[in-house]
Amino acid sequence: CHVLAPADGKVVVVERTLEKQILHEERIQISIFMSPVNVHINRAPVAGLVKSFTYHPGKYLVAWHPKSSDKNECTSMVISMANGIEILVRQIAGAMARRIKWYVEEGATLEQGQEFGFIKFGSRVDVFLPLDAEVLVEPGSKTRAGKTVLAELPCK
Repeated sequence: CHVLAPADGKVVVVERTLEKQILHEERIQISIFMSPVNVHINRAPVAGLVKSFTYHPGKYLVAWHPKSSDKNECTSMVISMANGIEILVRQIAGAMARRIKWYVEEGATLEQGQEFGFIKFGSRVDVFLPLDAEVLVEPGSKTRAGKTVLAELPCK
């Protein structure tokens, strides 16, 4: 199963990490930085049910800063795929952004590539995948929302 990029931009992080806010488990994190010149529409990387959606107020560090994932204003959305796999998508406001918009709520069904929100100006989107995901991008890779394949997951 393909995991598509949720945003236009550049991959700035690909690493194994402990996701502490929502999932509370080890995941593969892929982070995409959107510069002020990128299109800032965010799209669902996979199809599934929005299991949870949370808004977190916070700071406005520059979006490429490593701590921006933990400290900045953000939204966190868990998508449960038909096969039971869950992924987390986090929209993170940057120093200039300060405005996250979303069009989904808990219980909504998303199609892969469906627009679910946007962030104004420079910002970032993180995707947290299961550890058995086969990552197909690396830091520096350019992405197009709903087009670039970030990773493959077992389709079960």
